Amino acid sequence: MIHAAGPYLLASVLVGLGLYGILARRNAVLVLVGAELVLAGGGLLLVTAGALGHDATWSGQVLTLFVITIAAAEVVVALAVIVAAYRRRGHIDLSQDAG
Repeated sequence: MIHAAGPYLLASVLVGLGLYGILARRNAVLVLVGAELVLAGGGLLLVTAGALGHDATWSGQVLTLFVITIAAAEVVVALAVIVAAYRRRGHIDLSQDAG
């Protein structure tokens, strides 16, 4: 049995770093990396809750697999949008206007 403090602390650090990356960065790729860190922290919380609970269906682990699958699809779409924006605008800085 694992102790809950370690994974919860790591998940909170991942979510905190991800939120900082989303809110403080101007580069679209770094904002995407921040979003992925938030999803990783959420997945770690799901796995930890599933491991600490006495659920026979492994719902935390199964739900985390769904989150990872959706996150992979989200990365593909987001990178396609970023590449299209770069081709159109010539930069991916989110603070500059499109003109």
